[in-house]
Amino acid sequence: MKLSNSFVKTLRSAPKDETAKSAQYLIRAGYVHKEMAGLYDFLPLGLRVLENIKTIIREELNAIGCEELQLTALQNPEPWQKTGRFDDQEVDIWFKTELSSGGELGLAPTHEEPLTNLMRTYIESYKDLPIYAYQFQTKFRNELRAKSGILRTREFLMKDLYSFSADEKSHAEFYRAAEQAYKRIYDRLGLGDSTYETFASGGIFAKFSHEFQTILDVGEDTIYYNEDKSVVLNEEVLLPDVLEELGVKKEELKSARAAEVGNIFTLKDKYSKPLGLEFTDKDGKRKTVYMGCYGIGVSRVMGVIAEKYADDDGLVWPENIAPYKTYLIAIGEKASELAREYEAEHPETILYDDRDARPGEKFKDADLLGLPTRVVISDKTLETGSAEVKDRRTGETTLLPLDELARFF
Repeated sequence: MKLSNSFVKTLRSAPKDETAKSAQYLIRAGYVHKEMAGLYDFLPLGLRVLENIKTIIREELNAIGCEELQLTALQNPEPWQKTGRFDDQEVDIWFKTELSSGGELGLAPTHEEPLTNLMRTYIESYKDLPIYAYQFQTKFRNELRAKSGILRTREFLMKDLYSFSADEKSHAEFYRAAEQAYKRIYDRLGLGDSTYETFASGGIFAKFSHEFQTILDVGEDTIYYNEDKSVVLNEEVLLPDVLEELGVKKEELKSARAAEVGNIFTLKDKYSKPLGLEFTDKDGKRKTVYMGCYGIGVSRVMGVIAEKYADDDGLVWPENIAPYKTYLIAIGEKASELAREYEAEHPETILYDDRDARPGEKFKDADLLGLPTRVVISDKTLETGSAEVKDRRTGETTLLPLDELARFF
């Protein structure tokens, strides 16, 4: 990819109301564009990051037997009315609209009801179970306050997975598999060293749900943890009976700010019962399907990674999700000719800064965009048959022989 072919330009400043470091850098580096509070466009580089995050999630979910689909964002009120959740008094974050022919629709804040309703067409017998269905879909939530850039928005990309099982035992087996898949996902995203499975409120369906919380200064949640982090709790469940059950004492716990990057819930029959999702078991009896749900905010995860790794000079992307692996700069005629050849051979891994700009400007933009490595080829380095390679994370710079540079790319 040649940078001169992109319409996106780096900016000297971000909107004044953006206080989170990740939001400022993502806007300045041209990964996102702010439409208004809580609404962001994902530009070409930002979209590539999102797609890389999705690929990691998709690979891990497919590996445990999940199947991908895509549901509509516009919502038929009927299934939501059966659970009582179309009522603004019950769910106060709805965006709603009307059909020109009459009738009200909603923009989905989540998808339990429509998918449960859909499964009535495909689940009839115990032989049809289990089913693990997931999607990447835009969600809409009329939040009172959007903040911290793409960490909390009114329109966002989520991966939501739903499990449909015959009983509690088979549900629990998949729940444990999903827990492990989530841990692998966060490891691959570069968040494994600071993300912890956290006890949280299970609402009315279970005593606990589990969140995955990444320690982050701008996070909205407060978590408490023991010395070895074997027990981590959301502040909302920091209660005497919970502490006793988990075998920890409050005075032994430390606290930290954190951002939620995922959650898993046991739903039981919360949605399947009112929506009539049943199956016939081996004995010919009709039973209600046992459900669970598992969410990851994909765009939020992108913001958390940006916030966690950014330094004083800009973004620092982990290699697994960086939009390109290398930021290539050429200084001089011969160097430019060679750089064009490298870029043509590796267009998916090299972002070639071929703009008519000063080297210093290109170096600053390389730091701001945060690709894992910066490679500089100049007429001077060509005299020694090498190129300068800089690791964005460590700042370490080395000279690499040109015959090794081809293999490096």
